[in-house]
Amino acid sequence: MKRRTLLIGAAGLLGTGLLATACGTSEKPAANVGPVAAPKGDVTFWSALAGMDKVSEAFNTSQSDIKVKFEPIPDGSNGGYAKLSTAITAGNGPDVSTVEYPQLPQFVSNGQVVPLNELIDKGASIDKYSKQIRGMVEFGGNIYGLPYDAAAQIFWVRKDLLDEAGAAVPTTWEEFEEAGKKLKTISPDRYLASFNPNEVPITAALSWQGGAKWFNSENDQWKIGINDEATMKVAAFWQKMIDAKIVKVQQAASDEWGMDLAQGNVAGVLGASWTARGLQKRVEKAGQKGAWVAAQMPTWGEPAGAFYGGSSFNVTKGSKNPAAAAKFIQYLTTDPKAIEARGNGGAAVIAFPGLTAVAQKAFDSSFFGNDIYTVFAAASKNVTPGWQWGPNWEITKTAIGDAYGKLTTGGTVGEAITSAQKATVEGLKQSGLSVSE
Repeated sequence: MKRRTLLIGAAGLLGTGLLATACGTSEKPAANVGPVAAPKGDVTFWSALAGMDKVSEAFNTSQSDIKVKFEPIPDGSNGGYAKLSTAITAGNGPDVSTVEYPQLPQFVSNGQVVPLNELIDKGASIDKYSKQIRGMVEFGGNIYGLPYDAAAQIFWVRKDLLDEAGAAVPTTWEEFEEAGKKLKTISPDRYLASFNPNEVPITAALSWQGGAKWFNSENDQWKIGINDEATMKVAAFWQKMIDAKIVKVQQAASDEWGMDLAQGNVAGVLGASWTARGLQKRVEKAGQKGAWVAAQMPTWGEPAGAFYGGSSFNVTKGSKNPAAAAKFIQYLTTDPKAIEARGNGGAAVIAFPGLTAVAQKAFDSSFFGNDIYTVFAAASKNVTPGWQWGPNWEITKTAIGDAYGKLTTGGTVGEAITSAQKATVEGLKQSGLSVSE
């Protein structure tokens, strides 16, 4: 099977007969040995998610057959994926990896994670997920991970500052613009939100919500539409917000960004459920308890949404104990005790049915001014179906991020999107893929 077919299979062409199997230039994954009733032995686990050390300890305490050794690694933006990929290729990777949904197709196409179909109890795990969440880890009929969280995009905002300006929490992008103008009227140096050049996934989520489909697979080839009509509409809106100084161009998680939030210079954050913990840490000493609320993202008029983040747990190629690794993955994703063990490590919306209620109890959300989990649930229901990630997200992400570096020196959001379309098409063609626009 050609590498091109494998990569198209990794797009999620279910029911088309294109099966994703590791072949071509990559080594074949370890053969599936079928579920083992009581697997034993050691398992290594790498993750950048906060609190996973506690979850590993809880698993080890709960039984004596499997011993998990946890190792924290940097997140993807700080070299975590490069470290993981290099280690798997060298044959010294972990048994269990943590891979976000946008990056998973590339790990699948490279044969670096193995199918779980014969390693897991499907009826007790993957079969219980919603179709949309399952689609994030199922490629060509094979399951390449179990989903952990399902983070719909959320707008976090200082309701007290909106009240002061006579503005309501916006429910449409038109209302977002009007709220920003009202904030500027009473405080010219205040912004409604930030536009973060180093958070390209926000652009993807905003485009997804706006009806875009950046990656499609048709007739055995990839169709790339990063600069489609829906995305260019989104780009034009955010350029307008930048030009009007309704949003401030600044790096997410920077000292400047944190200071602006603490001082009330920026009144909102485009984030997700997992934003809650970090946001609270940055502003709680500024006396803002009860001021921040979670809201569904403004829309273009009809209910719509997108995922912003979310991770899966996987068994890697070369795992010396895939059966035990799969057993641990099922614990991570489906056992309430795993969610309890993580504790106040993040306001996760758990993908497995019923477990978000457990996460809600484990995370102290009293800092916020509304029931954030009610908002999370509503936002999750409005996620727009039909989005799929492409075979190499890093090409697109890097292209947009590099172009965003020019936003403060005359560059525009639209130009960044246009350049990313060209870079993605060229990059995928260089990888040997059949591509159309």
